[in-house]
Amino acid sequence: MATVTQMKCACESCLCVVDISKAIEKEGQYYCGEACANGHSEGSTGCGHPGCNCGS
Repeated sequence: MATVTQMKCACESCLCVVDISKAIEKEGQYYCGEACANGHSEGSTGCGHPGCNCGS
């Protein structure tokens, strides 16, 4: 059986793949950063990673 170590950020519009050992876990979901984990609730757009403009 294979062990999953990376997965796509749980933010629907985010393109990032995260290492789950370094990801932010919230309610069983894994995110690449605080902005995504908080649903871009404070008006933040993008996760800050090059080439990704999620949350916009």
